Amino acid sequence: MTKKGDIFSQAMASLQAGRLGDAEQLFKNVLRQQPNHLGALNLLGIMLTQLQRYAEAESYLKSALKLNANSDVTLYNYGIILKALKRPGEALERFSQAISVKPDVAETWNNRGTVLSELKRDDEAIADFDRAIALQPNYAEASYNKGKSLVEIKHPNEALAAFDRALSLKPVLAEAWLGRGHAYDELKRFPEALAAFDQALSINPNLAEASLGRGGVFTRMKRYGDAVGAYERAMALKNDIAGAEGSRLFAKKNICDWTNYDAECARLIANLRKGNANVLPFELLSMSASPADQLLRTKGWIADKFPPSAKALWQGEVYRHDRIRIAYLSADFREHAVSYLVAGLFEAHDKSRFQTTGISFGPDDRSKIRDRIVRSFDDFVDAHAQGDADIAGMIRAREIDIVVDLTGLTADARIGIFAQRPAPIQVNFLGYSGTMGAPYIDYIIADQIVIPEHSRDFYVEKIVTMPDCYLANDNARVIADSVFSREKQGLPPSGFVFCCFNNNYKISPQYFDLWMRLLKQVEGSVLWLRKDNTEVVDHLRKGAAARGVDGERLLFAKHVADIDQHLARMRLADLFLDTQPYGAQTTASDALWSGLPILTILGETFVGRAAASLVTAIGLPELIAQDLAAYERMALELATAPATLAEIRRKLAANRQITPLFDTRRYTRHIEAAYTAMHRRQQAGLPPDHIVVPG
Repeated sequence: MTKKGDIFSQAMASLQAGRLGDAEQLFKNVLRQQPNHLGALNLLGIMLTQLQRYAEAESYLKSALKLNANSDVTLYNYGIILKALKRPGEALERFSQAISVKPDVAETWNNRGTVLSELKRDDEAIADFDRAIALQPNYAEASYNKGKSLVEIKHPNEALAAFDRALSLKPVLAEAWLGRGHAYDELKRFPEALAAFDQALSINPNLAEASLGRGGVFTRMKRYGDAVGAYERAMALKNDIAGAEGSRLFAKKNICDWTNYDAECARLIANLRKGNANVLPFELLSMSASPADQLLRTKGWIADKFPPSAKALWQGEVYRHDRIRIAYLSADFREHAVSYLVAGLFEAHDKSRFQTTGISFGPDDRSKIRDRIVRSFDDFVDAHAQGDADIAGMIRAREIDIVVDLTGLTADARIGIFAQRPAPIQVNFLGYSGTMGAPYIDYIIADQIVIPEHSRDFYVEKIVTMPDCYLANDNARVIADSVFSREKQGLPPSGFVFCCFNNNYKISPQYFDLWMRLLKQVEGSVLWLRKDNTEVVDHLRKGAAARGVDGERLLFAKHVADIDQHLARMRLADLFLDTQPYGAQTTASDALWSGLPILTILGETFVGRAAASLVTAIGLPELIAQDLAAYERMALELATAPATLAEIRRKLAANRQITPLFDTRRYTRHIEAAYTAMHRRQQAGLPPDHIVVPG
């Protein structure tokens, strides 16, 4: 008869030789004869963990822990299993217990740090990684993990130092190269980011996350074709990799590559509704016309990426100030649409009642609009080099009453600031036209058109209904005196000019089909479009030819650095054609300010109803079509009835100065009334509620 000790020795030998199947059976034999064999329970649990049979592994380690609750090895291994089972809270408890038993094990500190990072407690995680490094200075993985957390809290330069340390210890650590790529991406050092991702792939060609990172960098460089290829490689390596499917489709939309478009959109949305979301909230805006879809995605994304902080910075205190303190936060206090919209609002604020602070976490481009924005505030803070916790702490220290997020879920967003609840009142305004899905964002600025009463349930925020239009406008915007000729802009000397200066990703094949039908019916007409990248020209001209239209009738406007020049050249167009489900907002404002009528449809979502709000506020509701058929009919009528279009242009020119849309001072008084109502409720101890601002 084989002795128990001999079976255990045989099991150990099989395990060390990599004969895992034999080892499993032998360990189980030991346990059949001696159920409380601590070594067999632990090693079988570890081995099953390596085989990714986590539920089975847990049962053995649970038994081991009952036998010895103070075994740091068992506690550590149990924590590893709980991490794999996506139970980070329990894993944190086990690692903490292991540390209390034996505090000098670097691996335990490192793994507890990864769990803290998963729980979005990155500052605590970094402290754990530092402790692991202090115990084991050559611990490359701990330095890598520290860098990863530093990227998460927006300290990319410090992250690079951590990744450099990891690579000095272990040059073939692919994950550290991956981390460097993300840090360089955060710093907008795109060539270096690509080089780092490429190095990661040269070490580990199966690292799907590095291909995903390359796709993101190519997208930000507007190399969308390369981005599509990178996302496809990531998906081939790991078919369920988070974000790749939606970002690939979004990259295709940016170059108007509509291959399998309807099927890909349908699959993406169907997966979202099944709980398998694989698209960023902003990307979804141009893919789904359903406010329910947008709410579902933003809530899920916020819960996963930016849940409320475990301890809010503002703890219910009631501030008593002579003036209401408002801070506007943005990545776009520079040459950007947001700045051109809000500059007049900032200047028009009643400084006797409101103390205003601007907090910039974007670049200083030293532009004229940046200088104007800076001067418009009582105080301006350039916080681009500060992390989320630093900015949130500053807001709390200054006792800001109302923080207004002008970036939302768009590029360079800093949601982590608001997740820490640094202020009593937090507002979603202008930058993101939809719900942010975050329980810590109290209000969204809207109007009765973009969020009608029957749509309120699709917003986590309470709705502030402005009396005229949700969009701020600056009536001091200058239109250049330059007289542009059609010839110099590449337009034909005669013939009707349809235009759409919306971002290319907003164009759908359905609308393009309709536009091509219009070109066929209106002799000599052309379609003037935005040229965001070189690839889009080829795709759209080929698309026109496939629909029986000469591709040369599609003309593309080059980027103009000076907005006043762009506004002046818009006057050369005859009619702006809006898109769905994501329509014009700032672009609609530009068109109307320059005197260009915009034809739109009343869509289902905030971004699908924005242009309708603008044309209503300027007194031209007749430019709103009820459906696609009416839109096509109205476009054709306006293109073939010069007198009708001339009357609309005359009315637009007259209304520009007398209707609410471009009355900056009126808008400012209304939004101040909204802020006052929010503040009054908070001071009275009342929760946020819907606010209707009287006209």
